[in-house]
Amino acid sequence: MLRTTLAGLRAHKLRLLLTAVAITLGVGFISGTFVLTDTMNEGVAKTFARSADKVDFAVLPSSPDPDERISADTFRKISALPGVTDVHGVVKGDAALVGKDGKAVGDFPTVGISVPSGSLLRYDVDKGRPPSGAGETVLDGALAKREGFTVGDTVTILDGNDRPHRFSVVGLIDFGIDQEAKFFGAVGFDTPTTITMTGERTYREIDIAGGDRRAIEAAAGPADRVYTGTELGAELAKSAGADTEIIRTGLLIFGLVAMLVSALVIYNTFAILIAQRMRETALLRCVGATRRQVFGGVVAESAAVGLAGSLLGLAAGAGLGTAALAGVTRLDAAVQVTAPSLSARTVVLGLAVGVVVTVLSALLPARAATRVAPVAALRSELEPGGGRFRLGRARTVIAVLLGTAGLAIGAFGSLGMEKGQAAMYSVALAGTVFFLAVIAAMPALVRPLARLAGAVPARLGGVPGRLAVANAQRAPRRTATTTIALTVGVGLMSLFAVVAASGKATAAHQLAEQFPVEFQIRTQNLDGRVPPSLAAAVRERPEIAAVVETRRQDARVGGEKEELGTVTPSALGTIVNPEMKAGSLAAAREPGTAMVDEGTAAQPGRGLGDTIQVETSRGTVPVKITAVYGGGAQISGIIVPEADFTGYFGAVDPSNLFVKARDDVPASAARGAVEDAAKPYPAAKVVSAAEFEETMTRAIDTILMIFAGLLGLAIVIALFGIANTLTLSVVERTRESALLRALGLTRRGLRRMLSVEALVMAVIGAVTGVVLGIAFGWAATNAMADDSRFALPYLQVTGYVLLAGAAGMAAAVLPARRAARTSIVEALAHD
Repeated sequence: MLRTTLAGLRAHKLRLLLTAVAITLGVGFISGTFVLTDTMNEGVAKTFARSADKVDFAVLPSSPDPDERISADTFRKISALPGVTDVHGVVKGDAALVGKDGKAVGDFPTVGISVPSGSLLRYDVDKGRPPSGAGETVLDGALAKREGFTVGDTVTILDGNDRPHRFSVVGLIDFGIDQEAKFFGAVGFDTPTTITMTGERTYREIDIAGGDRRAIEAAAGPADRVYTGTELGAELAKSAGADTEIIRTGLLIFGLVAMLVSALVIYNTFAILIAQRMRETALLRCVGATRRQVFGGVVAESAAVGLAGSLLGLAAGAGLGTAALAGVTRLDAAVQVTAPSLSARTVVLGLAVGVVVTVLSALLPARAATRVAPVAALRSELEPGGGRFRLGRARTVIAVLLGTAGLAIGAFGSLGMEKGQAAMYSVALAGTVFFLAVIAAMPALVRPLARLAGAVPARLGGVPGRLAVANAQRAPRRTATTTIALTVGVGLMSLFAVVAASGKATAAHQLAEQFPVEFQIRTQNLDGRVPPSLAAAVRERPEIAAVVETRRQDARVGGEKEELGTVTPSALGTIVNPEMKAGSLAAAREPGTAMVDEGTAAQPGRGLGDTIQVETSRGTVPVKITAVYGGGAQISGIIVPEADFTGYFGAVDPSNLFVKARDDVPASAARGAVEDAAKPYPAAKVVSAAEFEETMTRAIDTILMIFAGLLGLAIVIALFGIANTLTLSVVERTRESALLRALGLTRRGLRRMLSVEALVMAVIGAVTGVVLGIAFGWAATNAMADDSRFALPYLQVTGYVLLAGAAGMAAAVLPARRAARTSIVEALAHD
């Protein structure tokens, strides 16, 4: 039986090729993910190890809290230890570089870092030298290139209080091993200057040359931890490697979707092959093959195909991982990338996943093969999968139960639960359950959906078009399995498109309804203050109708650290118009009161009617909560009347300014007026509402594009499934096609028939996916928040259907060409 199976594989290797391709793509995606992340981790480890080799010991805070620091007293103790030849305390804080346009660079301030000049220098100096005096600085090489600075230039940098200081650039440094510097950009000074510029008096890390570990541990105390250089490199690489773990998890989710689609394609292929080889199987039974041998033969065949596809997938994965590494290196060359890493774990996992998925997908067809009676060898069977299809009582019950459960869970999650993460998970579960119901019921839906999808092609395509629609309907189970694979990919893409469009619509509505201003003026670090003189300068401009000031101040509320805020009184209820969930704005304007957002109100002792104790400069004062507001109005937390806020904390500079232009002033003129008023203040960033909305839209579109690209692999595999089905269908309908040719159907007509058949199958899968995606996209949007707004991207989802149809027709090109080239006489003699 084994020899028979191997002979069958050699004889029919071409018809199993597309099945192997499906598993190759799935395994390639998964193995490529591991190649990418493993290589990145190895490169990170080597980069940090090389950096850490320059220190003998390093002291870091023991607490994982990123706000923890090492005291100056600890630094002094370690510096005084015998045997310590050099010590460097890493100081880090905000120090905004001013660009050539006179404004602070970027949306967030650049990082000011202390840079040593001796043996403990862990950064690569690309040009020049490290700083050594109060008037010298070094710039991150990428930042300098982007802003047009080089060694010898004079630059302006803002200190922690946004005061400008002039420095001479003496070097360009690669801060690539520092994650903050890589993200925000960095400027470097000697340690005393860094302390002056950032206002930081404590250290992120202390690097040491020489010394004894026990003595250093005693000086550091229990609050800090001591590492050797080797241990430090491993620790830094581990923390940086967390990013690659997130990348790996995200990519593997899409890899699992690809494997699910591959499993559907494989199942369909083997189901067709077993049906086509019914007489062959019956003959084997006649000559003595047992049911167990027939079952084992099919399983062995699937294992061989799975192994071949998996081996090809590993090779493809290595190529995909290498290509992705090249892209990552081009985008970010901070970490040196090593040669692509194909570990034993990746090989074993790739082979195991590919073979197991293939074998599991072939089990049901293999079981069906054992039911072929020996007498079937004596008769000519009808086309496999043809005839009248009935859903069956068991399948009907399963479809109804799953469909009802999916709808019930989805309705409860989107309408009955509190909005948020739990409701979103419920909707995701509902979508999965309902999709299983669609899989169970899909064969019964094929005929009506084929009539709908093929209505126009049947009318415009003449006889070939009508034959194509009939062909799509004649084997409902096969068509259902073929199209459901495409439904998975298109459905997920439609879901993401709907959620993205709804997110943009919700944000735009909130921005327009709850905060109808044109401009916002803020500082880079978001925690800074805007000079009151700037607010006065903006108010003086004739183009401006109103300026709203928001203020915030840290305070202790009920013994816990909180932030209190206030808003210009005249703006509340007009320009600043939060949605009130309980109480009223009028009640929140009374002295001694406050309004809180829903998140704060959910905390014990912070709800409507409760009284909180606020520690102020004049002592602890009681504040009664008289209103609860919803989010989205650019305010959050505890908001008190402006007069009370001033009484509690004295004169506090604004945190933000919101500027409303006059209705009769053009947007460009208003923008020019605001920027002109803000020009003397380098740290002040002017952001328009339109820019904010555009930035948000661009970010959402980028995420959607990434999802679409990753899900595109699943759609490609599904299209291979359509091509596979048509190829096998051409083989089994050889005599039928020849008869049609003999009756007058031209080669072009035959190709058209197969192309329209592929079109109908692709449209069935795409339309089903779009409907499911829109339905559960609505449910997901409704589960996010009470004020979410549903938006349907009509053009996008229509484009998905059109692209799926076009791709389906493209998948039919090779099968149609093969059918058209077959000799009529040879085909009529085909058995």
